[in-house]
Amino acid sequence: MKYVAPIILVVLVFAGSIVCNRVTPLVFGLPMFFAWHVFSVFLISAGMWMIFKMDPKNRELDPDAENN
Repeated sequence: MKYVAPIILVVLVFAGSIVCNRVTPLVFGLPMFFAWHVFSVFLISAGMWMIFKMDPKNRELDPDAENN
């Protein structure tokens, strides 16, 4: 299960590259293909942050538990 989210994110980047492989329309003055790759950087960063937060090893320990 822990490998599903990163695989989905990578597949979205490549699938989006195929779908957005055109010059028009312009998105914020950028060609669609380039705009998709800029968006995918933020998409993957957000996804990796969510995976990091959901991982039980990265959760903060209870301060009372350290004193035992």
